[in-house]
Amino acid sequence: MTTTADGLPTPEAIGAAVLGVEGVAFLRPALTDLLRSAVTGVPLGTGRRPPGAPPPRAAGVRLTRSARTGPAVEIHIVVLRGHRALDVTRAVRSAVRALQPATAQPVTVTVTGIV
Repeated sequence: MTTTADGLPTPEAIGAAVLGVEGVAFLRPALTDLLRSAVTGVPLGTGRRPPGAPPPRAAGVRLTRSARTGPAVEIHIVVLRGHRALDVTRAVRSAVRALQPATAQPVTVTVTGIV
């Protein structure tokens, strides 16, 4: 697994771990991902990129750094109907923390919808 300079797993590794959690429908794409898709004409999730486009990033996963609290992970997910959002967010948080057992960066999980 590849890590960032802060010692956090990459957004792609975090996204893969989150998608493996039962009850997660998908990671919510950020506004920039949606706008990029609209401008380039390439639908999200197709795996295609126009020439010269930046490499894809994990939608719904954001690594942040605060001078006060240090590095942190923010995750935005959509939950499958029939699963308790609380249980899914706890499982997501556990899956992400399993990728970084030596450190305890804050992991924030936000449920943005239920399908």
